[in-house]
Amino acid sequence: MKTELIPLEDRRIAIIGGAGFIGHNLALALKQKGAQVDIIDGLQVNNLLSFASSDAADNPNRDLYVKVINQRLELLREAGIPLHVQDARDYHGLSHTLDKIKPQVIIHLAAISHAGKSNKDPYSTFDHSLRTLENALDNARGQVEHFIFLSSSMVYGNFLTEEVEETHPLDPIGIYGALKVAGEKMVIAYQQVFDLPYTIIRPSALYGPRCVSRRVGQIFIESAMKGGVLKIDGDGGEKLDFTYIEDLTNGIEKVIQHPKSRNQIFNMTYGKSRSINDLVGIIKEHFPEAPVEFVQRDNLMPFRGTLSVKKLDDLIGYKPTHPIDIGFPKYIKWYKELDPSGKFWMDIKVSG
Repeated sequence: MKTELIPLEDRRIAIIGGAGFIGHNLALALKQKGAQVDIIDGLQVNNLLSFASSDAADNPNRDLYVKVINQRLELLREAGIPLHVQDARDYHGLSHTLDKIKPQVIIHLAAISHAGKSNKDPYSTFDHSLRTLENALDNARGQVEHFIFLSSSMVYGNFLTEEVEETHPLDPIGIYGALKVAGEKMVIAYQQVFDLPYTIIRPSALYGPRCVSRRVGQIFIESAMKGGVLKIDGDGGEKLDFTYIEDLTNGIEKVIQHPKSRNQIFNMTYGKSRSINDLVGIIKEHFPEAPVEFVQRDNLMPFRGTLSVKKLDDLIGYKPTHPIDIGFPKYIKWYKELDPSGKFWMDIKVSG
């Protein structure tokens, strides 16, 4: 029997931490489909306030990232998506904001979204990741129909098999992955105790326009744009399941619409890993002069690979369309259009 989908049109959706890379892209996509989207964000973590108050000497890309974040905010304004500037660590402030929005769906994105930064500052990571999540869950119980939590492939630690399904053992390495596992357990506990329907999503190696999170592909492109070196951790044979932002937002739309997504955990990636050397090959097609250097890899980064998306396809029909051969050329094109004169890249010091 065919499952009746929940229409996105007029669906009230609150995205906590929604002014970041995933959040603003998701908000724009949902708004296009007719949903009533509200964003709650303190603009502090990896966002406007942190970059605007940072020292340019410590972050040569600061002005670029401020420009990118302002581009996000302008797109949200043009789309008529309300932004509620609210720190989600403030329980009562968050409660007051959600009471005004009265969402049917909450999507929780607030977190320190970088493994390296999490390991350097565990206290802040706990505060912005688990404290915000607990506040969101407690405000959601008895109030919303569906709670969606963005977890990570880092929960698995080192992949024990070439392709991992959602039942793979959870053995994270470092602060970031450990807090994601804790977050998943909290979400499941709220379903057990308060019957709060949830979906947990585990993406991997995300990339796409208007990201300032310094993920591997972004670092390569920015290094190439300013004439620097593409520094590869290890020998370049390591594989990641790179996921283009549009595939992720399409997948989350399906999760919201499909009743079979409730109380499920899904990998949400392209579904086929590629090596770092493959990625560098694509980037060098656009920047053939970019030199390559191999450096020692970070031992706190797990060895990963392909995440199976079969469960996601079987239950709700998820079909990603962006292998890196399609996604990264689009991403590089966006970078080149961001500064057509190339002046920004010429003006900053080449640091690799």
